[in-house]
Amino acid sequence: MADPVTFAPDKGAYIRTNTWLAAVAMAGAMIVLWLIGNPYLWTGAPAGLAAIGLRAWYLASEELVATWEMTDTTLTGPGPRKMALTQIEAVNTMGSYVQIVTKSGDKHLIKYQANPAATKAAIERAMA
Repeated sequence: MADPVTFAPDKGAYIRTNTWLAAVAMAGAMIVLWLIGNPYLWTGAPAGLAAIGLRAWYLASEELVATWEMTDTTLTGPGPRKMALTQIEAVNTMGSYVQIVTKSGDKHLIKYQANPAATKAAIERAMA
């Protein structure tokens, strides 16, 4: 039996993902203010930045310790997440996330991976 492979979240990926979320929130808030006719569109930018910045700060202690571990037969995540590699239907990448889809339709995210393609490849190799 080989040593388990660990998929830990990357702080740089966490910051990059939340930076993109902040940019989208800033633009979205400004668009909403424009659509409702508010003359102070610029207030949407700091509001969006503050919302995502506060969210990122608040969730960092939880998200940056959510580690997944893969053995020869199973993939185990935070909480009660545990699945046999033979039950995995698909492995997809979405930004810094790797999505695991099981044959029963359950979906799980391995979040904030520095190299999501490498994480996906490692899981697919273990499945083979």
